[in-house]
Amino acid sequence: MDLMEKVVSLCKRRGFVFPGSDIYGGLQGFWDYGPLGVEIKNNVKREWWKTIVYEREDVVGLDAAIIMNPQIWEASGHTASFTDPLVECKNCHHRFRIDQVENHCPDCGGELTDQKTFNLLTEVYLGSTEPKQKTYLRGEITQGVFVNFKNVINSTRQEIPFGIAQIGKAFRNEITPGNFTFRSREFEQMELEFFIKPGENEANKWFEYWKKQRLNWYTRLGIRKENLRFREHAPDERAHYARAAEDIEYNAPFGWKECEGIHNRGDWDLSRHKLTHNDFTPWVIETSGGVDRATLFFLIDSYSEVGDRVVLKLHPKLAPHKVAVFPLVSNKEALVTKAGEIYKNLKLNLELNPAWDDRGNIGKRYYAQDEIGTPWCVTIDYQTLEDDTVTVRDRDSASQERLPIPKLDTYFTTKLK
Repeated sequence: MDLMEKVVSLCKRRGFVFPGSDIYGGLQGFWDYGPLGVEIKNNVKREWWKTIVYEREDVVGLDAAIIMNPQIWEASGHTASFTDPLVECKNCHHRFRIDQVENHCPDCGGELTDQKTFNLLTEVYLGSTEPKQKTYLRGEITQGVFVNFKNVINSTRQEIPFGIAQIGKAFRNEITPGNFTFRSREFEQMELEFFIKPGENEANKWFEYWKKQRLNWYTRLGIRKENLRFREHAPDERAHYARAAEDIEYNAPFGWKECEGIHNRGDWDLSRHKLTHNDFTPWVIETSGGVDRATLFFLIDSYSEVGDRVVLKLHPKLAPHKVAVFPLVSNKEALVTKAGEIYKNLKLNLELNPAWDDRGNIGKRYYAQDEIGTPWCVTIDYQTLEDDTVTVRDRDSASQERLPIPKLDTYFTTKLK
């Protein structure tokens, strides 16, 4: 947990993640992403969308409403089955999920009540006059895909097998949010619902296919293979909709924890919504990952200490800034002007999102960029004024090379690819 404390401290100090409503004492289970955090999070979503939608011919996107007709949640089984077992301490009255405690309260050692069920859906009321209509903030983003199945089929040329992808916010009345952003009450999901012909053989084929695809996505973006594994759900722990389920788990400082789930949902959802296609009800293979969890695990896995400096070895595609631009000193107008020209030119490449830093000595600037994960730093020095070359420093190796200014954009674009 020492590593976890360091990551949490880094996140607040450097503007990755702040406690939600911080100046009013916060609100448990809610987090705000700062200037650097929102960039990483957006990069995670962008890479997922590129892989799942843009690079494939058999997947299209969707953005469904957060609040839907409450009949959807009744049909999907969530109002009846979307529950967690919990116990309450008779002394301090803190509540805990049954799978997180043993015989006594972990906070005060008090006696626990018998197990009760607790629905995770967050209620919301609509209307300007009483009685208001009761509905829910969505507990998962999935149902928006299923209720739009016919709309998508009728408005595109997709034929089964094909998928519908979506990224969006979901909300759950988590009893014990914790482990930083791992378990929150407001979170973001990135999900693919892949529709296939009915049958166990077809389902098994696509289930294994998507397991491999999703594991490879995490390793390609830098998570070490030894920190990932699959865990199969036992029949008694599967969600009410699942015929089969496996999690991709990450070896976090607080234990092996779910990063993404791959589920065989069978025809549960479409049949509950009474939707068919060409006289049959498709089955669904689902991949369901958490944006917040993925972002957290990428941060943890990339955290390293080299001597007295912190180096966040994020994959360049995920780094908030790909490049930082420095004038060697800030009190020489010619250097600052030249650096400003380079910075503005690099900003035209939207992939790079360059940073500007002219504060303090050059060594401290390098260390600061290492700490936030910037892969490359460009320093404009006196030689630059003579031959139009700059020093490019690599984050991970700390090695440096001289490059002509006109080649910088191509150099970084090639590195990113």
